[in-house]
Amino acid sequence: MSQPLLVTGAGGQLGRRVVDLLLAQGAGPLIVTTRHPEKLGELRARGVDVRRADFDAPASLPEAFAGAARLLLISTDALDRPGRRIAQHRGAIEAVVKAGVRHVVYTSLTNPGPGSPITIAPDHQATEDAIAASGLGATVLRNNLYADFLVASLRRALATGRLVAAAGDGKAGYVTREDCARTAAAALAADFNGKRVLDITGPAAVSQRELAQIASDVTGKSIDYVPVPRDALEQGMQKAGMPAAVATLLASFDEAIARGTLDVATRAVEELTGEAAEDVRRFLARHRDELLAPVEP
Repeated sequence: MSQPLLVTGAGGQLGRRVVDLLLAQGAGPLIVTTRHPEKLGELRARGVDVRRADFDAPASLPEAFAGAARLLLISTDALDRPGRRIAQHRGAIEAVVKAGVRHVVYTSLTNPGPGSPITIAPDHQATEDAIAASGLGATVLRNNLYADFLVASLRRALATGRLVAAAGDGKAGYVTREDCARTAAAALAADFNGKRVLDITGPAAVSQRELAQIASDVTGKSIDYVPVPRDALEQGMQKAGMPAAVATLLASFDEAIARGTLDVATRAVEELTGEAAEDVRRFLARHRDELLAPVEP
């Protein structure tokens, strides 16, 4: 008998892609939650049970999660004040237990423990801890950096001829959002009911210098890698008009790369989905036109 599957954050890019993949596979029945169910009428028309869920109102969540056997908890985007996101996640996990859900799949971060300089890492570690303490069956997907975000940064680098970063000679296991979605869909629909933590990465870790060379090869335009200290990078982003909190977050990712925190490459995507993760070179080649598009002032 099929298991009712629930996807939170279905209005976001990752959540919506997971839902589309599950529908294409005929998995389900499917339940999705979102802050704005009125925006997902098209999914309702396709037979999906669309429900409203407010993670800032945890008392309402058990009803929103009712009837699901397995649930994908996509980490929220509540980064406006310290502690808000972990409070949301803890409330959601308590609601998952109350609703009788048997297995939770959570989208976490590579190496989120105390050694990570990434400013959002403590949220992920605290969520993993709450899941472990809940007694739930769980699949924790520790997603590495999205390769998708490289398009914007490399477009700027191609325009100036310089890729400026505070990542030193460190590497990251860049993975595409599509591969993260495929993996999440597979983990949610699986029969696995135990506990596991998986690193979701591309097939190889890549340095900034290698990224510059790959982008140069793909586009035919030369890029030099210019390593700078973290403080200089953060100050430069703020001078360019970036909010301080965002600049600090982005710089913390560079520091994590420099420290080796994100230098992880596994075959988990292939093992879960049956299809290998896309590598950075192929991804950038597919986005060549976007890389060469004019940079907005």
